[in-house]
Formats: sequence, C-alpha cells, structure tokens
Amino acid sequence: MYGWIWRHLPGNAWVKALISLVLVLAIVFLLFQYVFPWAEPLLPFGDVTVDQGMGAVR
Repeated sequence: MYGWIWRHLPGNAWVKALISLVLVLAIVFLLFQYVFPWAEPLLPFGDVTVDQGMGAVR
C-alpha cells in the first residue's frame, strides 16, 4: 500500500517525502480533532472498578 502511494505521488524523492509528511500530519490532525473525540464516549475507559477491600501496602 505504501509503495503504491509513493509511486503515485508527483515529483522527485524530496518532494514525495515532503508531501508524505504533510499527508501524515493532516491525518494525525483529523484523527485528534474529529475521530478520537467522536469515539471517546463509545470507549469503556471511564468504567474503572477499584477493589475497596484491601488497604494500601506500605
């Protein structure tokens, strides 16, 4: 898949590397701005159960 993307990007190796970096940054931005906030309420990270039976070990 990455080879296919690399072959279809325009320009020489430096231009392809720059375009690849911009694409990766754009994908990370979209994930943090839209996908992760949408998915966060669907994930069970807030359902934490702690056993109250044992005290802290010192």
